[in-house]
This record gives sequence, C-alpha cells and structure tokens, in this order.
Amino acid sequence: MTNITRWDPIQEAVTLREAVNRLFEESFVPSTPARGGLGVAMDLSETADSYIIEAAVPGLKADDLNITFENGILTISGEINQSEESKERNYHRIERRFGRFSRNVSLPSSVRGDAITAHLEHGVLLLNVPKAEELKPRKITVNVS
Repeated sequence: MTNITRWDPIQEAVTLREAVNRLFEESFVPSTPARGGLGVAMDLSETADSYIIEAAVPGLKADDLNITFENGILTISGEINQSEESKERNYHRIERRFGRFSRNVSLPSSVRGDAITAHLEHGVLLLNVPKAEELKPRKITVNVS
C-alpha cells in the first residue's frame, strides 16, 4: 500500500536554506597569508595595560622566528624546515606544512613599540605589547564642594 503525504512548501524552503548555508560554510577558505604562505594561528586579546598576542608556532625555536614592529604593524615571520632524513623517505601522505610564513597584526599607533616583549614556551609565542599612557583608562574623581 502506498502512503500519500501532503507537500509542505515551508519544509522544503527550510531544507533549501540549510543547503545554501552549508554550501557557504564549506566554500570559505580559512584566512591565510597571501602568496600561498603558511598560516599561523593567533589569538589577540587586551588588558587594561597591554595587548597580548599568542601565536602557535609548534616545533620552532626562538632563533627560527623574526619579530618586527614598524609603523603600527607587528610582523611575525619564520621558516619551518623539513629534516634532511625525512626527505629521503617514500611518503604516502604529508599533512604537515613546510616553508616560510609571515603574519601581520595592525596595532594602534599609540602603543609602546620599544617595550614589546616576546616569550616562547611549548610551541606558543606570547607577545606583550604595552599600551601608551594616554590609552590606559584613568579613574577620575569627582570633587564635592
């Protein structure tokens, strides 16, 4: 015996909307630097005194990184090299990336570029960018006459 179901155009529209949403979600490529470079995952946060940047750079040593600050732009760059012994192997799959990378972060011009500190631990680069005095919040007291 055959079941007959009533056509519901609203239900079809929801399905179409979900399909279009899925299409858009799958088509977006994660933001990576231009020119085919490697992407560096990064978090940027702010405290009352400074901006804090945490970048994932697994397997790199401090000597492998180059950090510059010029005209309000902080640049983190470096190179991930493939070991010589691994170049001689016959690989079936390579998912790790090798090559040069660079990541720029635009910061307000009123930060203290001369006081930026960098610390590398367990593959995470931690940068502390202090704010200039005029950016820090101040408490203003109200005088009563």
